[in-house]
Amino acid sequence: MQRKPFQMHARSRNYVSESEVCKLEPVPLDFGDYHPLKPITVTESKTKKMNRKGSTSSTSSSSSSSMMDPLSSVLDGTDPLSLFAAAADPVTTTATMDSTRKKRDKDDSSAVGNDFEPWSSKRGEILARYTTTEKLSINLYMGSEKGKATTTGSAVSDKVRTRLEELDDLEEGSQKELLNLTQQDYMNRIEELNQSLKDAWSSDQKVKALKIVIQCSKLLSDTTVIQFYPSKFVLITDILDTFGKLVYERILSMCVENRVSLPDNFSPECVNDTAKETCLNWFFKIASIRELIPRFYVEAAILKCNKFLSKTGISECLPRLTSMIRGIGDPLVAVYARAYLCRVGMEVAPQLKESLNKNFFDFLLTFKQIHGDTVQNQLVVQCVEIPLYLTLYSPAIDWILQCIAYRAPEVLLTEMMERCKKLGNNALLLNSVMSAFRPEFIAARSMDFIGMIKECDESGFPKHLLFRSLGLNLALADPPENDRLQILNEAWKVITKLKNPQDYINCAEVWVEYTCRHFTKREVNTVLADVIKHMTPDRAFEDAYPQLQSIIQKVITYIYDFSVLFSVEKFLPFLDMFQKESVRVEVCKCIMESFINALTLEDEKRMLAALINGFIKMVSFGRDFEQQLSFYVEARSMFCNLEPVLVQLIHSVNQLAMETRKVMKGNHSRKTAAFVRACVAFCFITIPSLSSIFSRLNLYLHSGQVALANQCLSQADAFFKAAVSLVPDVPKMISVDGKMRPSDAFLLEFLCNFFSTLLVVPDHPEQGVLFLVRGLLNVIQDYTWEDNSDDKVRIYTNVLHLLSAMTQEAYIYHVDKVDSNDTLYGGDSKFLAEINKLCETVIAQILDHLKTLGKEETLKRQSQLALYFFNTILAHGDLRNNKLNQLSVNLWNLAQKHGFADTKTMVKTLEYIKRRSKQPEMSHFTDLALRLPLQSRT
Repeated sequence: MQRKPFQMHARSRNYVSESEVCKLEPVPLDFGDYHPLKPITVTESKTKKMNRKGSTSSTSSSSSSSMMDPLSSVLDGTDPLSLFAAAADPVTTTATMDSTRKKRDKDDSSAVGNDFEPWSSKRGEILARYTTTEKLSINLYMGSEKGKATTTGSAVSDKVRTRLEELDDLEEGSQKELLNLTQQDYMNRIEELNQSLKDAWSSDQKVKALKIVIQCSKLLSDTTVIQFYPSKFVLITDILDTFGKLVYERILSMCVENRVSLPDNFSPECVNDTAKETCLNWFFKIASIRELIPRFYVEAAILKCNKFLSKTGISECLPRLTSMIRGIGDPLVAVYARAYLCRVGMEVAPQLKESLNKNFFDFLLTFKQIHGDTVQNQLVVQCVEIPLYLTLYSPAIDWILQCIAYRAPEVLLTEMMERCKKLGNNALLLNSVMSAFRPEFIAARSMDFIGMIKECDESGFPKHLLFRSLGLNLALADPPENDRLQILNEAWKVITKLKNPQDYINCAEVWVEYTCRHFTKREVNTVLADVIKHMTPDRAFEDAYPQLQSIIQKVITYIYDFSVLFSVEKFLPFLDMFQKESVRVEVCKCIMESFINALTLEDEKRMLAALINGFIKMVSFGRDFEQQLSFYVEARSMFCNLEPVLVQLIHSVNQLAMETRKVMKGNHSRKTAAFVRACVAFCFITIPSLSSIFSRLNLYLHSGQVALANQCLSQADAFFKAAVSLVPDVPKMISVDGKMRPSDAFLLEFLCNFFSTLLVVPDHPEQGVLFLVRGLLNVIQDYTWEDNSDDKVRIYTNVLHLLSAMTQEAYIYHVDKVDSNDTLYGGDSKFLAEINKLCETVIAQILDHLKTLGKEETLKRQSQLALYFFNTILAHGDLRNNKLNQLSVNLWNLAQKHGFADTKTMVKTLEYIKRRSKQPEMSHFTDLALRLPLQSRT
């Protein structure tokens, strides 16, 4: 390495022009040539011309408004699409419906809030529960191979003919059937289809994307492996959701006008003609799907797109889609279709509860199909028992009822209970009702539900599962006091008769909480004795440790008196069932944590401080800032032994000073100037009382910034000097979250923040040039760093960044109404010479450190630091200077000298240099690039 002193020779920077160069180039958006389904002629009944690019201009003086179906020109008579188009006409629909229908009340209670459990939270549970070991099959669309007939002289346009052929392709294309797939293979294939959908969309193959979605939707009509159907539904509807989102976002992107997108609550009137035309074409495509199930699912997936056409589009489509489901013969397929409709309905129009209710009541009318001959024959063929079959309905029914019951009035529960009674108290429905409605409603009717449970037919859905669902509600809400004992007796009569240990413990675990919550230790003792009786034979407890642990947790939660707990006769025998050592230790630990005060003195202080800080933040005297400061002074005297409170008070006082500045718009009067100085003084005398050294460092820096912003220059200098003098006291190890950690990383972060502030701090007229920077460099030089640490060099390179910025004619940022050194010195040559001297010193320190890393065990660190220093010179140095240019070449060679170079980074760096060489006044980078070889690693 060269030992002659190097000057940084910082390159001159024009921050404004650099910022402009880095901005993204604006590109005008033109949707005129783009259309996912090819542009078609649309005649719209308006008396105004439409010359919007991308749509066909048309005028009409007719008083009746109509939309011409693009397919009607090649079909005889009135086809379904013509009716669909007329119904979807935004002009007709808006004019008619707005004049005849009253506006619906849409208060905030109708929207979906955080208390609504989303479908995404149920997805994983369904996939884990409904599995199969049987082989599965899947049909994949391979495209049509039939020839395309052409008719010479036909009046039909090529675009319409092409569209009709594509519609045929949607369902007549060849298919490839994959057989003997495992469940994981099947899931992988579905994921591939999902990715194919995204790829087709991104490559502008919208028709292909639609074909994929249609073929996936067809899979939902297949129930050959019936126990896997709920999981199949989850996988396929993921693809449908993706498709719906892609279509909606595409149409939304077409509504951008002058680079301004539509607001969240836009109206159809804000949507341009091109977007409306595209939206209608999607609905026309979907309406042409012949099979019911894919037509239903694909239209439901883009239900939200009705917002582009009409204010009432969604409210009109939901009842129609609900009616379409009546054409699905398989009750399992139908109920999941209803679940999907509820799912998209809750996402786009949660206020339309009438349609959701109608959807469920339709299901109730067809519920008897479940026990029909067709279903029974199917179950015989697949060797599936009716109890297992009924569980397949649970996810769909639970979801439908959750949507219906969300924020529903109590009267709806009464109606549901009456309908369940008319259906013979079907256990499956009853269980879903108890799972969906608010626990308070269920608890208030506990005895009614018990009566209905008693009358249920137990052949298909066990009663103990109904009692478990009831118990889960009673753990969250209290039943009437007079009914509590009778409820427990009725439930336990059923639970105690269960022979299967797993069925028993799953139910008993829930009702233990109810017992502990409402009864004395005598009843708790009886329940524990019954659990011991059922779980001891054949060591059944070994398979139920999680449930038994849950029971212990519930007991010690409600019986918090240690003496009362151990007076429960069966408590210790209950503990004897935990015979696995690790589980036993965990249970004992849980018990001890409940009864021994786990809070140390420091923990108690932390909790108290958090409460006090919350109170301090809430206290406000409005514009009476002096009274606010007096309150903080009094609080400091009262809580001087709670460090978190002192930290909060310092932050609060700094905020008070900045609020004063905001009120005065930076132009302090004599009174407000004295007030902010009082705030600064509060912080300055409070910070030293803190024990955490990094809290002091950061608060000195923060408070100094506040003082600087309020033109308190001497006070800001005092804060920064205090921070500099505190750096040598930083210990090598500090406690972080109760663990000892090296402090180097924290110190490096603080110093980098400090350097950023020092750029705008003006020099004191009596302290000399850059007195704060010099003082900080001396402290860094004398600080004892770890032997295996390079943080000192990283700090020095950051100092070079600071010094380079200080040489500029105009700094990159300033503090309002504070003159920084660029204004004070005005590029004075003596000032720049002082900066160059500091640069020489810092560079010499860096090179000395690199030389010490020449040993074999530190060569990798040497390589990394050499490249790091090279990039610093590249970014901030003037490489037209020969010495600096040669130094950069030496560092480049040193970085790859011993085979530890980061080749990928160096290649990118060299590419960057070559790009820079093409810019104005950067021709010297061309020569530099030629001098920077890339060596292969050996």
